[in-house]
Amino acid sequence: MEISLLYSGVNALIVLVILSSPYKIIQKPIDFGSLNLLQTTDTASTDFGRLQFNPPASVLKPKTPEDISLLLSFLSSSSFSQVSVSARGAGHSIHGQAQALDGIVIEMSSLPLEIKVHENGEMERGLSYVDASGGALWIEVLKETMKVGLAPRSWTDYLYLTIGGTLSNGGISGQTFKHGPQIANVLELDVVTGKGEMVTCSPTKSSDLFYAVLGGLGQFGIITRARIPLQQAPKKVRWQRVFYDDFESFTKDQELLISIPELVDYVEGFVVLNEQSLHSSSIAFPAHLEFKPEFVKNGRFNVYYCIEFAIHDNQLEGIHVEKIVKEISRMLSYMQSHLYSVEVSYLDFLNRVRMEEKSLRSKGLWEVPHPWLNMFVPRSGISKFMDFLMESISPNEFEGPILVYPLLSDKWNINASVALPRAIETGKERVMYVVGVLRSINPTVCKMDCLNKILHEHQQIAQAASRPHIGARQYLAHHPSRIAWHEHFGSKWTRFAERKAQFDPLHILAPGQGIFPRVTVDLQE
Repeated sequence: MEISLLYSGVNALIVLVILSSPYKIIQKPIDFGSLNLLQTTDTASTDFGRLQFNPPASVLKPKTPEDISLLLSFLSSSSFSQVSVSARGAGHSIHGQAQALDGIVIEMSSLPLEIKVHENGEMERGLSYVDASGGALWIEVLKETMKVGLAPRSWTDYLYLTIGGTLSNGGISGQTFKHGPQIANVLELDVVTGKGEMVTCSPTKSSDLFYAVLGGLGQFGIITRARIPLQQAPKKVRWQRVFYDDFESFTKDQELLISIPELVDYVEGFVVLNEQSLHSSSIAFPAHLEFKPEFVKNGRFNVYYCIEFAIHDNQLEGIHVEKIVKEISRMLSYMQSHLYSVEVSYLDFLNRVRMEEKSLRSKGLWEVPHPWLNMFVPRSGISKFMDFLMESISPNEFEGPILVYPLLSDKWNINASVALPRAIETGKERVMYVVGVLRSINPTVCKMDCLNKILHEHQQIAQAASRPHIGARQYLAHHPSRIAWHEHFGSKWTRFAERKAQFDPLHILAPGQGIFPRVTVDLQE
């Protein structure tokens, strides 16, 4: 039975008492005004990582951004409430970052899907752009924009993530060296702050909030709309893979490729540890690989590396992509006879991880624990970091990819909240690497003790790598304490804390990150 409440002072207080009860459990759906706070769902307490399971007291499925504003306005004006709120997009976090134990989870996918494309000339600078709701998936944006031959410039590898989710973290992929992360490719945002204020912001309007929420881990506001610049979508993509047997040549060639953005549109790389890593990474690559590495020789494990780079083919007269590929390949120092090249559609290239997802789902290995570790490592420390990382890995047992590819510091806006290595933030170094240790755990083989051991190892790796001799920073970070978060943000911590005080002073938002404890203020004070 539904409890109907008029949104009056008395009835709002009743709702507040319910939400603030020591039991923190809402036994029935609550309706006040246009809001429906429903009983919790299974998805609200789980995520892709499957490492944390923190059930909320209730779930809000908003029909409009105003619903989110109403909820946060109510909570922020009721200072003695203990209730916190998390926005959940596609639930692709690893350590429960979008969960809210005994609080309220906002299901952003419940917002109406709104994707509106504006072609050249509809803006004062003649830019094409798309306005997309915060709960829209990037794959939905791509399909809509491609109807008019356009597409965003910067992507993530996996497209079944929400706009608001990736912009709250960073959003990186093989295009980042050229166009910057997704948070550097935003023209305007609609945000609901922790105080319930609905604000339209941009680099020139309410810019403090604009840069705060970009890479802000959901701490300052909830993104309900984003305006993303568009470029001409290529007809085809020429996709190459080349293999290496030593790390120095692998990184040297990656840095060469990102130095010629006029020719290359995408650069990534990964470690080839075993047969499983070789074949799983090739599911979406539509070519037969004759690469047959010798993983074990004389009792020792051999590690190989693969660079994949791509060139957009707009099929323009006078431009021959095959010649460009040959020109580039002559510059590289890969293992001879191991260059593989295919032509695919732009949609299939960007959506390549979907094929790997389907393969893993068919084997029952998608909805399993994912104790991922992602690091930003300055160029000067990448060899030391990889040596340290590989010491903790058993090549014959590891399941999942290890991504390694370079990014450029001048493609990131220092005003955004995301934390980068100190050497990058100070301008001492221009190149940094992203290293993604993307493990998948088969629960029939790796039980809880095994999983906890991996998580402990990752924590030790992250802590050691953050010290000055390597100077790395976690991406999509998870830290056990506020002190650790302080160290994570370094010189940016003061600004980060000031932004929190300005836009979410009661620390209502994003409790799953574990950065700021909920603030309680007695109204009688």
